[in-house]
Amino acid sequence: MASTAPAPGGAFPIEWRREDALVAYSDALQAMEARNAAVHAGEAAELIWLLEHPPVYTAGTSADPAELVDPRFEVVEAGRGGRYTYHGPGQRVGYLVLDLAKRGKDVRCFVHAIEGWVIATLATFGVESWRAQGRVGIWTRDIDGSEAKIGAIGVRVRRWVTMHGFSVNLAPDLAHFGGIVPCGIAEYGVTSLARLGLTVSNAEWDAALIAKSDDFLDALDAAAKRACR
Repeated sequence: MASTAPAPGGAFPIEWRREDALVAYSDALQAMEARNAAVHAGEAAELIWLLEHPPVYTAGTSADPAELVDPRFEVVEAGRGGRYTYHGPGQRVGYLVLDLAKRGKDVRCFVHAIEGWVIATLATFGVESWRAQGRVGIWTRDIDGSEAKIGAIGVRVRRWVTMHGFSVNLAPDLAHFGGIVPCGIAEYGVTSLARLGLTVSNAEWDAALIAKSDDFLDALDAAAKRACR
């Protein structure tokens, strides 16, 4: 079951879509590509789509086959930037089909704004997280005190309209990440809100994310004014 709602703030017509059932990765990819074309043509609103996938490994454009350690799940060529990543139940994914032609045409600022959005949302649940120089993703302190990834980011921009987006580990089976070297970073582990002792439902996560979305969109508008922050 999917639900839709307009974006808070209403600066641009954005459709919000929330899925309760798992969505096959290949189906989501096809839908994103179609929406990308429609947004570029001015035939559809921009889209922020929150969902989960059945277990799948996805390969970005920089994926190294040596980092596919154990292909125990379907492997899909994603077309986004980055390397191998895992999606599965318990991991909330946010797909963004947004028109950067209206929002500054700055991919670096776009990624920076996504990172800030996820970091602010995690803070809602008392989790401190951060960017790490030279390491893509969102990082936090694991239960053993080490630094670990809690969120991944991978985007693609075609005709200045974005696809893909981010994922955050609410309560996935972390053993499933063992089939790959996540995002090509072998020196650091992967964690989740559940591993940190927090129980956060999809609905709770989505509500917190939506509550912080005005700041995310404001950051994109700042990028349009060449003031990336």
